[in-house]
Amino acid sequence: MSLGLGLIGTGFMGKAHALAYRAAEAVFGDVPPVRLARLCDTPVENARRYATQFGFDVATDDWRTLIAAPDVDIVSITTPNALHKEMALTAIAAGKHVHCEKPLALTIGDAEEMEAAARAAGVRTMVGYNYIHNPAITHARRLISEGVIGKPVHFRGWVDEDYQADPDLPWTWRAKRADAGLGALGDLGCHLVSMSHILMGEIESLIADTQIIHDTRPLPDGSGRGTVENEDTASAILRYKTGAQGTVCTSRSAWGRKNKLDWELHGTKGMLTFSQERLNELQLYTNDGPKSQQGFRTILTGPEHAPYDSFCPAPGHQLGFGDLKTIEVATFLRAITAGTDAFPSFTDALEFERIIHAIDISAREGRRVTL
Repeated sequence: MSLGLGLIGTGFMGKAHALAYRAAEAVFGDVPPVRLARLCDTPVENARRYATQFGFDVATDDWRTLIAAPDVDIVSITTPNALHKEMALTAIAAGKHVHCEKPLALTIGDAEEMEAAARAAGVRTMVGYNYIHNPAITHARRLISEGVIGKPVHFRGWVDEDYQADPDLPWTWRAKRADAGLGALGDLGCHLVSMSHILMGEIESLIADTQIIHDTRPLPDGSGRGTVENEDTASAILRYKTGAQGTVCTSRSAWGRKNKLDWELHGTKGMLTFSQERLNELQLYTNDGPKSQQGFRTILTGPEHAPYDSFCPAPGHQLGFGDLKTIEVATFLRAITAGTDAFPSFTDALEFERIIHAIDISAREGRRVTL
């Protein structure tokens, strides 16, 4: 039985979703076929153009009509942050499965409402943390669970981009808490938190600081300058429930950084390191063997690191961002078919977002926050 997809939004993530849902069955073979049923964007001319380009049957500028349509089983939400809550709650009330980009909502209260509604309705949910679906990351988790680097004792991670580094870039909705919520934490830091969570476990408490680098930006209409209300950078010292410690830092104003999601995980017998800009490589160091031969070795992902083999039978040919989104979509489709929870669901994503909001609270109130 096929599943009908209704896609809301056609930007960077909207296109990524469309391509991933088209590719999932062809890549994996064990997921249900997806009908690209309806696409929503505004104005309607945009919807029609992208519906043709992406291969959707129907174009509309009315997201409520899309959600209510009987040929839509999955609602994919790739709109600006402030629109997520109303769209997701409407889809859940209609009994539709929901694939929502992160962050879930502008506030923890809104995210909690979305999570509770999905749980009560029994619909399946997925949130767009596709970096954690990387075969290299899956392999890192396996190495940790097998004790290859001993007991994890410290995590150090950072995620930087430079899309807000230029002080002359115009003011946009991303600078306003009522429209975007958090800044670098909501855009970037939540990805790092998701990575920390799957590798190190739950965070017990943290202490943090944030800064706004460019207090104002020129308004697009030339009428003056708009105030920047959310953070450009954030840093936190973490204490995990296991007793391990860690640090996380994020910046949207780091010149030269394009998608610098990097981390190091230190264990009692070695360590692992990873860089998203080299997403097919994992660095492993272990303290065994002659000291003269010890050193970091590069593990290049290949067919031995599932599900790389579903994309390509040859090592060294590389996966990319879109492939990670296809893995995410396949994970969601399997969960829908099996009637089980996908990861990360709204429940999982709520936990990630509790952390980024705790970082914001700690910075604003100048205190350690216990989760």
